Amino acid sequence: MGNERLRAALVAQGVSPADVAERVRVDPKTVERWITLGRTPYRAHRWAVAKLLDVDAGYLWPDTQDEKLTREASAAEFVAFYPNRGAVPAPLWADLVADAREEVSLLVYAGLFWFDAYPHIVDTLIAKADAGVRVRLLLGDPDGEAIAARGVEEGIDMAGRVRLTLNLIRPLHGRDGIEIRLHGTTLYASLYRADGVMLANTHVYGAPAAHSPVLHLQRVPGGRLFEHYARSYERVWDQAREIR
Repeated sequence: MGNERLRAALVAQGVSPADVAERVRVDPKTVERWITLGRTPYRAHRWAVAKLLDVDAGYLWPDTQDEKLTREASAAEFVAFYPNRGAVPAPLWADLVADAREEVSLLVYAGLFWFDAYPHIVDTLIAKADAGVRVRLLLGDPDGEAIAARGVEEGIDMAGRVRLTLNLIRPLHGRDGIEIRLHGTTLYASLYRADGVMLANTHVYGAPAAHSPVLHLQRVPGGRLFEHYARSYERVWDQAREIR
């Protein structure tokens, strides 16, 4: 019996079996057997395919799921919990970027504190991009309804804060390897990610982000927490508009 979930995920993402074979480094015939015969890949291959297709490995191969192992892996992803942003060790905010080797991804409305309190972050991002690190910054659209609503909820000039951030990161505009987009989505958590490390600053209605809890996550194979937030980032990125 074939794996129709895998087949459908490939079609949805516009990915061919040959693409999968190249990415996972297996023979194309092996991928065809996964699809047409329902063969189950090795665990490492399952995770690699799931990441490529942006779906949960457990969805593609439900018979392989061991909920106890999944819970343990997800628990291992949880590095620390901070009751508010001020409780996060200060060096961690800058080290996050300094240690990046593949990507830096930011999802905020303004994120003003990051660039204001750590002004060298801009230079570090430029250096990382020059070294081949992909840098993606997602800020709220200062003219959007979501920003206006958040400003009312928190009693601050959120649009003004976004514009201040845009001014601070002006040296990043037009740089190779650095992409900046504006989004108009409801922000449930501000995400600061570098490679497999993420700080997720949750949001609570009527309270500033600085007063809300922060989750320190580390990607672990088989875990679901990190990927849960990472997929959310990609959904916002896909519908955001580039700054021109």
